Amino acid sequence: MERITKEELKNLDGGDTITGTLITAISQGLKTLVDIGRSFGSSIRRIKDKRLCEIP
Repeated sequence: MERITKEELKNLDGGDTITGTLITAISQGLKTLVDIGRSFGSSIRRIKDKRLCEIP
């Protein structure tokens, strides 16, 4: 394995493209955040309206 000089490192390109995998990961993360917010809002409404399930 050869060592790359600093001059060769300056001329390297790549690694800066947006792939389908990255877009999918970001969209899944956003869906998760929306689901968490929806669940949190729903539980706040249930507590406010006193519509909680009784614990036996």
